[in-house]
This record gives sequence, C-alpha cells and structure tokens, in this order.
Amino acid sequence: MSDFNCRNCNESLYGCKYIKMEEEPHCIRCYDRLYANTCHECKEIIGHDEKELMHQDRFFHDHCFRCFSCNRSLANESFTMQGDALVCSDCYCSRFSSKCAACNQTVMPGSRMLEYEGSTWHEDCFLCHGCEKPIGAEAFVPDNDNFYCVPCYERRVAPRCSHCRKALTKGGVTYKDDVWHKECFLCSSCRAPLAGQSFTSQGDRPCCIKCFGNLYAKKCAGCNTPITGFGDGKYISFEDRQWHQPCFKCSRCSVSLVGSGFFPDRDQILCTDCNSDD
Repeated sequence: MSDFNCRNCNESLYGCKYIKMEEEPHCIRCYDRLYANTCHECKEIIGHDEKELMHQDRFFHDHCFRCFSCNRSLANESFTMQGDALVCSDCYCSRFSSKCAACNQTVMPGSRMLEYEGSTWHEDCFLCHGCEKPIGAEAFVPDNDNFYCVPCYERRVAPRCSHCRKALTKGGVTYKDDVWHKECFLCSSCRAPLAGQSFTSQGDRPCCIKCFGNLYAKKCAGCNTPITGFGDGKYISFEDRQWHQPCFKCSRCSVSLVGSGFFPDRDQILCTDCNSDD
C-alpha cells in the first residue's frame, strides 16, 4: 500500500483528519498554518472547524463579528461600517446618522437621501415649496429657507426681465432697482448691448457712451467734442460754457488754467499774464 502522507509535513494521515487543498491532502495543523484566514478583529487564525464570516475582503470569527459600540453579534443583524469599525443599525442611528430636516426622523444608512449645505433629507421629504412634489434628483433653486423645482421657481418667485418680462433665473443686470437679462439690457437709442460696458442714462433710460455724447452731452468749449464724464476725466464749468480739464487753457499762451485765476475776454479765457498784457 502506498504512503498517504501530509503534502507539507509528510506525516502519515492514516486514521487522521485531513483537508485536501488543490487536490493535495494536508493535516489539520498544516492546513490551519498555511491556508486559514486571520480574523480582522482579534488577529488570530480562524481554524478549519470555526465558523467564518467575511465582509469587504475581511475575515472574522463568528464570535468576533460584533458591534464595536454595544458588542452585540452582527452575524444575523443589519450593520454598517464607521471607519474600520462594525456598527449595528441601532448604534449607528443613535450616534452617527443624521436627522431629516423635514420630518426629524433618522436617515437610515443606505437609504436614499439628499444633502445640501450641511442638512439632510429623506428623498421623499425634500419637497418643492410650490407644488409640494418630491424634487428627487431634479434641479432646484433655493430661496431663503425654501426650495423650488425650476418650473415653480420661474412661475412663482423668479424676478421678471424689465424688457421681455420672462423669468430671470441666472445672471442678469440690475439697474435702478430693475432687472434685465444680459441680452435684453440695451442702449435706448442704438440698441447696442450694455452688459459689461460703461454706460450712462438719459432720464430713466440707459444709454451707451457714444449715443449719450452724440445726442445729449454738452460740447467742450475748447475741443468741441462731447463732455461725457467717461474717459476724459473731470470737467470745468463757467457760466454757460464747459471744458474738459486738459482743454481749460489760456486762449493765447495755452498755459493750463486749472487751479489758477483766469479772465474771460469775450469768447476767450486768459491767464493773468496775458490779461495784463492788454
């Protein structure tokens, strides 16, 4: 009769328990040493005759698979992980889980929920303030402490463009307490877009700088171009005439009169020296 020995230590297996591994017989001692898993909790070998549990590629003795908080067995209980620790559902709910901002009930681990700015809702509790339907995974718009689905926000809450009267849901321009879509904020004269551009107004109507200068601005008595207050700095006014500050010069010697005394002489303005020469 041929030998019937342990594949590893070569001890005879006649009359002994053994385990086949890859079709080769092993004595119990060698099998436990070479192939048995190590318990993630107690770091001891899980013997061939011990009940073994596995979770997320980790192995546990049956008696080690317990809640780290209350120590109850989790072999037949629902549980979750908190870091590397096993936690039963009861302990997780009392110590770690969030409360729904709407119903104040526990949001159970694994349940469908929504989180926004530090608060949590059951999916079925996160409702539109307008139609009171669950928003779910759809887009929504916050307004103070309320939330709206996009159709309800546009219909009930969103400001209306002063030009087209349609809802303004993002971006836009505010001017004199009114709002516009960017594409609707136009010069009242030439209809050029004003969003992102320098502009002024004539009465209550917005106006681009070019149209304001051509249609409404006073002309500089020195260069005869419009004085708009944009791009050409401060201006000086005397009686019924105005000058750009760089244009306010003596009509004879061209010295700047800004901050100096001057003398009007019919259509001219003169510095003190030129006036003394007369």
